[in-house]
Amino acid sequence: MSFLLFADESGLKLSGYYKVFSTGYKVPWVWFEGKRQAGEVIGAGKNHLRLKLSANPNSWLHVEAAYDFAPRIQDSSLFKSDLFYEAIDPFSYRAVDFEARMYPKKSQEAKSFGIFHNLDRFLVTIKAKKFDVLIGRQPIAWGSARFSNPTDVISPYAFNELDTEDRRGVDAVRVRVPLGMMDELDFGYIIGKDFKFKASAFYLKGKFNVLKTDISTILMGFRENLLVGLDFARSIGGAGSWLEAAYVVPDFFVKDKDSILLEKEYRENYFRLSFGMDYNFTGTFYGFFEYHFNSLGKVRAKDYSGLFKTVGFSEGSVYLMGKHYLNLGVTAQVTPLLSCSGMAVLNIGDGSLTFSPFGEYNIAENIYLAAGAYIGIGKHSRVYQVLPGVMQSVFRSEFGAYPAMVYTSFRLYF
Repeated sequence: MSFLLFADESGLKLSGYYKVFSTGYKVPWVWFEGKRQAGEVIGAGKNHLRLKLSANPNSWLHVEAAYDFAPRIQDSSLFKSDLFYEAIDPFSYRAVDFEARMYPKKSQEAKSFGIFHNLDRFLVTIKAKKFDVLIGRQPIAWGSARFSNPTDVISPYAFNELDTEDRRGVDAVRVRVPLGMMDELDFGYIIGKDFKFKASAFYLKGKFNVLKTDISTILMGFRENLLVGLDFARSIGGAGSWLEAAYVVPDFFVKDKDSILLEKEYRENYFRLSFGMDYNFTGTFYGFFEYHFNSLGKVRAKDYSGLFKTVGFSEGSVYLMGKHYLNLGVTAQVTPLLSCSGMAVLNIGDGSLTFSPFGEYNIAENIYLAAGAYIGIGKHSRVYQVLPGVMQSVFRSEFGAYPAMVYTSFRLYF
């Protein structure tokens, strides 16, 4: 909910929210020298205050900004590295940015307390008769898939992200041209670090409605790689359905190909596809399934670690390690104020599974209380000592190597 600061023609509005996440992690045990080596239990408390300011000085101009302030109390290890094997950099498509951590400074070691901030929106929209121009820090998201979006490589969320309400902002200049009632042409340039071309992206996207089917096509260059994508969504017999696919050619825009010959095995073309359906069974009970294929993934779990050197992981926001996945999800509106949901993701290749129950209660107007978990089931990793003091971990499954996570959240909107 937002409130009006000034009742004049500028239409200046301020809104926002405050969230608190309390999270506990159980690092999985591993096999070491034929014995189980227990993983530690660690915790984190994260506060998130977001302020959003918007104004409409006239009919053709819209301005908006958003700022996040996030104090954290957490185990010192969480300041150094992520517990999960994900390769998504949330702030990679920003020309310039301040340090995310305000306190302590980057040169100092964070022990148990840190303050983070983020200028997540700073956007000007110019509305003309036949097109709109969007300039500045803004959200960009594509794809109709629920679990994994092959065409969404700019700032996607992993499936186990807790706070996904607002897509992280990227620096871009975009032009959107309506072509009809439901058709649109969208093209633009997404600016990477220090305005360098090799860190940036550009795209041309068309959206059309043909025979009651929403069709999107996308041609993109990102970090000197080429992506060609398609997205279909339509209703079939009362159920929703979607098919989203993308084919990536690494280094397509690299001029000096000789510089990457030594890494050719990590720079192969790859293909990703997601297909699924959803259905609202009773009005209070909703379910969906989705199959995801990742040609970059490995058949054998012991080969997973080699994926971290590939273009897909380092530049294409791929983080899943297997080839075939099945995702099932349900949501039940138990009462008008209480909803419960559950999702299960199966890596078909190694048989590992992650299960995520979730419940949310609307305790008052604009106030929500929720709890959930992500629980991985699968073979645990093995750790070997390859040199004195040097350890090497070998995967035996994907989700068996993930920490178990339980959390609660409190959200207040104003």
